[in-house]
Amino acid sequence: MGEKDMSEKILEDYNDVFSDIVNVLLFHGQELIEPSALESISVHSQYKGEDAKLHEQERDVAKKWKRYNVQLAIIGIENQTAVEKKMPFRLIGYDGASYKSQLQANAASIAPVVTIVLYFGEKHWCKERNIKSLMNIPKELDPYVNDYKMEVFEIAWLTDEQLEMFKSDFKVVARFFVNKRRNPDYVADDPTEIQHVDEVLKLLSVMTGDRDYEKVICDEMKGQVKSM
Repeated sequence: MGEKDMSEKILEDYNDVFSDIVNVLLFHGQELIEPSALESISVHSQYKGEDAKLHEQERDVAKKWKRYNVQLAIIGIENQTAVEKKMPFRLIGYDGASYKSQLQANAASIAPVVTIVLYFGEKHWCKERNIKSLMNIPKELDPYVNDYKMEVFEIAWLTDEQLEMFKSDFKVVARFFVNKRRNPDYVADDPTEIQHVDEVLKLLSVMTGDRDYEKVICDEMKGQVKSM
């Protein structure tokens, strides 16, 4: 597992960060999901390949959204620093595994599964976002082939209005990528108070290759960070 991938996962696994990302990107800033309503679930699943052997797949971060002990949905986040042509197929595999696990658990009702992609590249996502566009389907079969569309959010291209909606440490991360895209020489100087200091600084460090982000002085007040 890459260092970038791990750093992204660690930060997003915090319920306050996860809920903030979903509330802003899916619900346009409405605080529909509270951190306390989230419960982490396994990110590992198995499938039998064409070689008849069991293979394991791992998604980045996934959580149950619950209200009054009732499961409303399973929400997953996948991180990409580069465009992946066949990403929709990977996502449908993750979502299918989540539905299958609910069936195997004999759930009284099946909760919907939603997976979003956070893309951190500086250029726009240039590949297809649904599976039908990646297949050569005979026109006679096309009406019967179910499609699957993935939701990709280009973090470096978020608007200033969207950035202001974030209330967690993800605001610092998102603002960094937006500013870096606008100005390649940008050096993080965000005055926003950080809650998960170590995780944010490590993420910026591995994303930029600049280890100076790891060399910081923390004031006695939590979240007051100064660069050396």
